[in-house]
Amino acid sequence: MVSSWRRIDDSMAPVRTKCTGLYVNSALAKSEALQSGFDEAIMLSGDGHVCEGSAENIFIVRKGEIITPPPSDNILEGITRAAVIHLVREELGLDVRERSIDRSELYVADEVFLVGTGAQVAPVIEIDRRRIGDGEPGPLTNRVQDTYHEVVTGQNPKYAAWLTSIY
Repeated sequence: MVSSWRRIDDSMAPVRTKCTGLYVNSALAKSEALQSGFDEAIMLSGDGHVCEGSAENIFIVRKGEIITPPPSDNILEGITRAAVIHLVREELGLDVRERSIDRSELYVADEVFLVGTGAQVAPVIEIDRRRIGDGEPGPLTNRVQDTYHEVVTGQNPKYAAWLTSIY
């Protein structure tokens, strides 16, 4: 769901960092979503643009274009976000456009997915009880998910330097 809690602005605290004090903002949004029967919250900026999930960056696919909010929309510049942008561009040969996303674009998107350390690449099939696309993970989301999974599980040797083995 789109949360009633707005993302803290960069003029209040450094939103581009994982700062302990900022977690309360995400925790309030996540709690609201869970109490309302949803799995996750989507946060808007103070001016109403889509920022991110409570602990994930967000991407939409609309008319064949992959779009994600820019850092200027108060997002965390996540390492998973950077990795996914790289993989989409280098492995899938597609462009990712960073621009502000209006809330209404969520509802008319062909696909929406969240990315983060815990979420990895997670499809979104419904927002505010509105079905996204056909209500199933979309083909591009599936390709991104598969490509990311191959990299983080060591199945793509090209990205071995991205991994640290733990025994």
